[in-house]
Amino acid sequence: MFAVVRTGGKQYRVAEGDKIAVEKLAGDAGDTIVLEDVLLAGEGADMADASKVTVSAEVIAQAKSEKVTVFKKRRRHNYRRKNGHRQHMTLLRIVGVGEGKAAAKKAPAKKAEAAPKDEAPQEEAKKAPAKKAAPKKEAAADKKPAAKKAAPKKAAATKKSADSSADKK
Repeated sequence: MFAVVRTGGKQYRVAEGDKIAVEKLAGDAGDTIVLEDVLLAGEGADMADASKVTVSAEVIAQAKSEKVTVFKKRRRHNYRRKNGHRQHMTLLRIVGVGEGKAAAKKAPAKKAEAAPKDEAPQEEAKKAPAKKAAPKKEAAADKKPAAKKAAPKKAAATKKSADSSADKK
């Protein structure tokens, strides 16, 4: 069975076992991703309902594509700029193409295995901010409230007296 999938603004025709390079997707090597934006699906000349089909893929690696040279020039103005760019991309291996239930069963299996590993750092992260929050409260209690600003001085009165003394002379 094949499917046409849209990801990263591009469309890819995929079948089970294919390897494709797409724009960067979240995930580490070995993670399973479900590509849900299926535009067309079928087998041979028969077309299937694309809304019910899902594509599951395994992340092979996170990499960079080939370098693209960007060169700008303006004639007779001594203006030349040369830059290079390497786009981030994700290499995927298509694990399954089929009805939503069949392909979806494969995807959460690896995510469920990864979940217990992720829980321990989250619990530690929750404990760490609690320890940091207590000293901040104590520090806030030690600070004195901000002093009120003094009323502005009457500078205008001194000017008038200076002006009046000048008038008298």
